[in-house]
Amino acid sequence: MTPVIPVTIPWSPRLQAYNPSDDDERPLRRGLAWDLLGQMGLLDAPGVRVVDPAGVSDDELARVHAPAYIQAVRRYSAQPALALAFEASQWGFVPGQDTVARKGMHEAAADVCGASVAGARAVWEGPAGSRAFCPAPSGLHHAFANKASGFCIYNDCALAIAWLLDAGATRVAYVDLDAHHGNGVQWIFHDDPRVLTVSVHEFAYGFYPGTGDVTERGPVGTPDTTVNVPLPPFAGDVAMMAAMERVVEPAVRGFDPDVLVVHLGADVHHADPLTHLQMTFAGMEEMYGRVVALANEVCDGRLLNTAGGGYNPATLGRLWALQLGAMMGPGRGTVPGEGQSQPGDSPSAGTVPDELPGAWCGAVRTALGQEPPATLREDPGPTWDASERAAADEAGVTIVARAEALLG
Repeated sequence: MTPVIPVTIPWSPRLQAYNPSDDDERPLRRGLAWDLLGQMGLLDAPGVRVVDPAGVSDDELARVHAPAYIQAVRRYSAQPALALAFEASQWGFVPGQDTVARKGMHEAAADVCGASVAGARAVWEGPAGSRAFCPAPSGLHHAFANKASGFCIYNDCALAIAWLLDAGATRVAYVDLDAHHGNGVQWIFHDDPRVLTVSVHEFAYGFYPGTGDVTERGPVGTPDTTVNVPLPPFAGDVAMMAAMERVVEPAVRGFDPDVLVVHLGADVHHADPLTHLQMTFAGMEEMYGRVVALANEVCDGRLLNTAGGGYNPATLGRLWALQLGAMMGPGRGTVPGEGQSQPGDSPSAGTVPDELPGAWCGAVRTALGQEPPATLREDPGPTWDASERAAADEAGVTIVARAEALLG
């Protein structure tokens, strides 16, 4: 009999209040995604437990954030108009930029951090193999210790890692597979040898945040605690699987963490409107299975997924379903040295049914004015020119080789 995997999902409708941007479609995307998980029965599956998380206090936020920054956020949260002053720019609030001050943002961001900390607690205090799935708005990986950035006020990923360290973890590995560089988490823990940060992301002139080159490494003495794989625009499954096999997995294995924390942004999919990576559903499902297999191999399955988001409301929930399905299953990886795994060989295939609920499809028609996909995994593939994509994958594999060569 297949053992039931304990998966905790910290979630509350309060989390929908988080939106420090002018993107008013954000709650719609998250709402459609969350509804799909429920309508597919994944939230009631054996081993899955949905909990209502509490927010974190200012003292808990100060574990990774500067007290003066927390107080500034509190002021702008109470009176957003104060963030129009020039002095607010030092805290990351600049009129017309990505992160804007909104009333109640302090409380909303603290709630998001509370969800990820609750996930960390469930993973650490639960039985071996415990996992936690924290859907968006979790995954605020761009927030710095003293500055808001990239729609991120407080860094819930970093708060969860800090909680794990304080609870007794000796080493925590953080793997960021979002289309954007996990800059905030990297710099918060850059000088802490107990934390490994690995980020695979799109990297090009003018693409946010513009950091995370392959030469961006850890401090003198522990260079392998910071690892970056900057892929070119339009790289897809081939480059990402190479990064997983040749950099991510060896780096995590070498670090030997007690817990694996991941950020699996859905924006690496080719249909995301704000990014340019060209991954497919099949490739992403394979990647999710490999992440679970890696956690099983190195840290008794202890896995925290701050799932983050994506910007395509028709794909976000479907990819969340595949992430959760992988976390509910045993997970397995290809044997090192036997060649690159193929998209579609995912261990979670079959865990999540392919049929989409009629009610959810109706909601997509009503809310988005478009015809929903025929099945969960339907994916016509990238529309970008195939030869250009192949060239980008080839360039990406070259970068992977550079990152691999830098590993100790």
